[in-house]
Amino acid sequence: MTDKTTNNLTYRDAGVDIDAGNELVRRIKPLVRSTRRPGADGEIGGFGGLFDLKAAGFTDPVLVAANDGVGTKLKIAIDTGIHDTIGIDLVAMCVNDLVVQGAEPLFFLDYFATGKLDPAQGEAIVSGIAEGCRQAGCALIGGETAEMPGLYAEKDYDLAGFAVGAAERGKLLPSADLAEGDMILGLASSGVHSNGYSLVRRIVALSGVAYDAPAPFETDAPSLAAALIAPTRIYVKPLLAAIRQSNDGIKALAHITGGGFVENIPRVLPDHLSADIDLFAVDTPPVFRWLAKAGGVAAEEMLRTFNCGIGMIVVVSAAEAATVSAILQSEGETVVPLGRILHREGAAVTFNGELAL
Repeated sequence: MTDKTTNNLTYRDAGVDIDAGNELVRRIKPLVRSTRRPGADGEIGGFGGLFDLKAAGFTDPVLVAANDGVGTKLKIAIDTGIHDTIGIDLVAMCVNDLVVQGAEPLFFLDYFATGKLDPAQGEAIVSGIAEGCRQAGCALIGGETAEMPGLYAEKDYDLAGFAVGAAERGKLLPSADLAEGDMILGLASSGVHSNGYSLVRRIVALSGVAYDAPAPFETDAPSLAAALIAPTRIYVKPLLAAIRQSNDGIKALAHITGGGFVENIPRVLPDHLSADIDLFAVDTPPVFRWLAKAGGVAAEEMLRTFNCGIGMIVVVSAAEAATVSAILQSEGETVVPLGRILHREGAAVTFNGELAL
């Protein structure tokens, strides 16, 4: 009779390396500390992360939470080995959703799941997350790393992020005084950001251009992959500066993510108002023109899939438009006068002019 108790199996034999997990924690502790801010000490290792709202300077705060991932943009990172910026995208997709509600991002947590844990790869990913947190001014207070052989192929991984912000009671956006005649400003994007990558990857495959080949649309990029994986712009600090310095001059903000202009702008408008967008004002970046041409993608589909060069919408009164624009420009943003708010008679978003493709 065979003795079934002599296999001497370990967790490592089953594909999970506890030592690799401990090594990753050791590597990322300095990265986490680099995100400390008032209210959080930048230390990890406990069962939960702490944040002190009083130490952060809030008196009567309302908490705002958001979570997101980066979609199939991850697949380009995995296939090309470019792991050090994808964490910026993860943070951006969460904190940009917080600031549009007038909230200051306070802390962030991440979830990193992989088939086989590589501490160097994990460190690169977390370095991007820490950089995103520094750009947003929020603390990385914890996270979870899961090694799950059999669920993910060895080199595959997935990311999810969770962020919490706060605003003083009565300061949340959109404000109740949105009105016909308000002006719409657009803030330039840094590229495709983190939406529409299933279509992007399909277009790349149809084009026959390899990821390590020069980008057909960007002479400064070292490769097509590097151009396509450019991280999402984080608008938090410029927008918070404009909110505070303009004395409530900003009435509404809309983060242009999945669904483009058509799906995201209506989320901040009351039912009786619409947004009229001047497409002639949009300076379409070369990456979008290439995607449209290489994929035969119509302008209407581009506008409901991608940001097309505008990553954030800012609604202000006509009287405050110049002031808000000047503040945002002083904070490093490229500001475009994009349209105006009208009384709604049909669609929530209307377009005039043509998108330059």
